[in-house]
Amino acid sequence: MKEYTTQQIRNIALIGHGSSGKTTLVEAMLFDSKATTRRGKVEDGTTVTDFDAEEIRRKISLSLSLAPVEWKGYKLNFIDTPGYTDFIGEVRSALRVADLSLTVIDAVSGVEVGTELTWGYAEQEGIPRAVLINKMDRENASYERAMASLQETFKARFLPLMLPIGSQADFKGVVNLLERKAYVGPKNEVADIPADMADEVESLYTEIVEAAVEADEMLMEKYFAEEPLSADEIAGGLRQVILSGEYVPVFVGAGGNENLSTATLLDMLVRVAPSPDDRPFQATDAQGEQQYEVNDLSPLALLVFKTTADPYVGKLTYFRVFGGIAVSGDTLYNSRAESTERLGQVLVMRGKEQFPMDQLHAGDIGAVAKMSEARTGDTLCAKDHKLTLEGPQFPDPLYSVAIYPKTKGDTAKMGSTLSRICEEDPTLRWHQEPSTHETILAGMGDAHVDTAVRRIKERFGVNLEVRVPKVPYKETITATGNAQYRHKKQTGGAGQFAEVHMRVEPLERDTGFQYEWEVFGGRISSSFKPSIEKGVKSVLEQGVLAGYPIVDVLVAVYDGKEHPVDSKDIAFQIAGREAFKQAFRSAKPVLLEPMYIFTITVPDEFAGAVMSDLNTRRARVQGMDQKGKKAIITALAPLAEMQQYATNLRAITQGRGLFEMKFSHYDVVPRNLAQQVIEASKAEE
Repeated sequence: MKEYTTQQIRNIALIGHGSSGKTTLVEAMLFDSKATTRRGKVEDGTTVTDFDAEEIRRKISLSLSLAPVEWKGYKLNFIDTPGYTDFIGEVRSALRVADLSLTVIDAVSGVEVGTELTWGYAEQEGIPRAVLINKMDRENASYERAMASLQETFKARFLPLMLPIGSQADFKGVVNLLERKAYVGPKNEVADIPADMADEVESLYTEIVEAAVEADEMLMEKYFAEEPLSADEIAGGLRQVILSGEYVPVFVGAGGNENLSTATLLDMLVRVAPSPDDRPFQATDAQGEQQYEVNDLSPLALLVFKTTADPYVGKLTYFRVFGGIAVSGDTLYNSRAESTERLGQVLVMRGKEQFPMDQLHAGDIGAVAKMSEARTGDTLCAKDHKLTLEGPQFPDPLYSVAIYPKTKGDTAKMGSTLSRICEEDPTLRWHQEPSTHETILAGMGDAHVDTAVRRIKERFGVNLEVRVPKVPYKETITATGNAQYRHKKQTGGAGQFAEVHMRVEPLERDTGFQYEWEVFGGRISSSFKPSIEKGVKSVLEQGVLAGYPIVDVLVAVYDGKEHPVDSKDIAFQIAGREAFKQAFRSAKPVLLEPMYIFTITVPDEFAGAVMSDLNTRRARVQGMDQKGKKAIITALAPLAEMQQYATNLRAITQGRGLFEMKFSHYDVVPRNLAQQVIEASKAEE
């Protein structure tokens, strides 16, 4: 692999719905550029970018993968991303380091749910966008229908730069509208533009020229003076309007059909896709936020956008060079960890294949092995010019499972393995839930979590059992209660004696626990005050009704008795514990459940079905907004009814619904449901 300068680099994220042909397109481009001698197939697990065992098993992309294509003196760093919505974190990482998002859509299906989702992420990232209408050779493929679906769904000025010659079984090649030339056949040969397309080609060419001159006054003057404009001049103007987001170029092709259109697509991307130095980068240093040019002379700034952990290969850290030159063997400063770390052998990755490099110029993408501290989102820079780049923004998990180790050996390795797999994928999170004593693994959906559990088994040999998590209920009281308890034990030797009179009162929600001492006249020595509190706290953790933590309660000890010989710490702990249990039961105890705010976005036609479903889940709809042809429903719902909602919503909306969830507060569980929880807890004990 050669070394490329900033101006020779194009960083392009391939995004879109699953099965739109992104991975197969990469295979076609690698084959056309002679990087590979045969085209791999998704079906038999031989593609360059889907090399993970789980990707081969499922026959879909699960992680982003790099595929640099060397083409006519340029390097196009394609980042192949998953189309399945559970793995959206990989798309966010790819977009953070790309200079163009190329949305791939199926010429048969048009815009799909994954298209809309990833397009929205590209908009949020503020990245220039382009579209490829792919699979023009498929049965029922329609360029016109695909274009109509784009224009209907997105508010953008779409500008065709290529036209298909034929479609379905008759797809022969493409017209490059910038050059007004036709390219047909397996060898990409120049041919005459079909006569029935001549008028459309001239009309679209005029549109292209008018779009290009918008960005450049000199071009505008030449155009109005009716002076001829070269293809390079037009391409330069197009690059500017694409960079600004004024126009979205549309390409066409058939990535699955050997050598048809792929070479033309690569030619077009070299000419009109922004290069890294077209887009300055923002970084925070000692003087605050600064803007820097992407070039070799800028301060050294590397952004880590992905890490992978493998017990055999070791840890691989993927990065983009935003400023300066990344040189093998350099010592870099990690601004998050506030530590230095050596940059080992710099690598260029093509799938899992590694190409050692002496250095990478500003704008390029590479990887390095065995960095101990660096993780996704970190900035690596020079110690004498410390700065921080903003890392990828990841959504919060939406789907949780409880995981249990199958053997004692699995127990010992579970925590460290979970940490490693979650470091690799920041949309996965894990924690110990203290109220249910379960280990919780959370991700974006059932497929996401299932993939993680399988990878943990395959890579690290840790076997985990997956269950639906227990709801983290809490217990509290709604009235004042009183109780007294005498603990008396005589065993022949020294006895035990303690009597405690106690009052419990409810507190405002989220106040916690308060302990008050109202004993006067020396009825109980103040030395036993902490003993009683210790006994009460032991019950707070274990609960009284169903084994859940007790919250928001005031405990006041106001009277009692002690014995000059037999009263001791353990006796007052026991008396305090039992008095509290009795007082708690007399104070109208209730169960509390976590309530979440759900923001659900669905196409209009599914809004009614979603609302009906929410009504069966004890949800309270807070409001409904409209955004284009989408309904945005806001609802407050108990977690107990929404544990598997990611799967349920997908089923209700044919995969076109999205949602976010955010914890709101704890609320009282209805009495009939609380009784079921209590009975289930007793049965489990």
